[in-house]
Amino acid sequence: MLESRKYNVSNGAGWRLFAKRSIDPEHFNPKLRPVAAVPGYGMNSFIIGFHPGGQSMEEYLTAAGFEVWTMNLRGQDFTFSENGGRLYGIRDVARVDLPAILGHIVETTQSRRRTIDILGCSLGGTYVFAYAVLNKPNPLGNIVALGAPLRWEKVHPALRLAFCSPELLGKINMRGTRLLCRIALPLAAKIPGLLHIYLHPEIVDISQAGELVKTIEDPNPLLNREIAEWVGRKDLLIDGINISEAFREITNPLLCIQANADGVVPMATAFSALELASSTVKDTLIAGTDEIPMAHADMYISRYAQDLVFQPLAEWLLAHQG
Repeated sequence: MLESRKYNVSNGAGWRLFAKRSIDPEHFNPKLRPVAAVPGYGMNSFIIGFHPGGQSMEEYLTAAGFEVWTMNLRGQDFTFSENGGRLYGIRDVARVDLPAILGHIVETTQSRRRTIDILGCSLGGTYVFAYAVLNKPNPLGNIVALGAPLRWEKVHPALRLAFCSPELLGKINMRGTRLLCRIALPLAAKIPGLLHIYLHPEIVDISQAGELVKTIEDPNPLLNREIAEWVGRKDLLIDGINISEAFREITNPLLCIQANADGVVPMATAFSALELASSTVKDTLIAGTDEIPMAHADMYISRYAQDLVFQPLAEWLLAHQG
């Protein structure tokens, strides 16, 4: 049984962000570094703590002895505006939100360590890459990126089409995305192959769609425009800094996890951080097999997630405690 405590953390820019600290009291090892998970595009941290048929990533890592922190960024569930705007970009997360939450973790953790191992989920990994480049010194230890783009070495045709017009995307302000997905997901799952770019209904319990979609947040027009511009030029630029090139200065131990049938972030793009970093420890984990193809979301909620992702992730973190 998890023991959790929730916090609202001021980011100093008009928002109270959400952070949750969880441990398994029977297994918590204060000698281990705390682990923080950063959610990705259009998602909050719910998926880190939920699995439709077994242990969630949060439950698995806490059972391995870690103190696990999850977070929601501005405008997401359980965050509160104090006159802060709802539109934000990658810079806002990297320079404002992550420094606030990671600083809170350093001050609040019950671990004896003040170095944080961080998991970046999809675009959350991009946030982490940018944070590591733009904030020095910082408390980061191991960096784990799950399907996270840094340099767009390759772009899936569907994604290229979706982000073909930065100006148009910057004007579209969608609402009610979670409700729409709750209705559409069970229907889409019945059409063979339709969802395979993101998940495989054959290995995910879609009957709990009402729970699964709790991780979904409305798209952010400003962020959409930034992503479209980034995809178009290949490298991410923040405040005139080429984050891809600047990542060559990063020496943290780095693990890149990629689903073998990911249709959102191609493998060459997901492993670009490994090519650029100067880390002495650079490892890869490819989740899925020829018999069990896995896509982006399958790494968190498929019935093979524990064996093919959570277990090797926990083992890697335990082996690299510094």
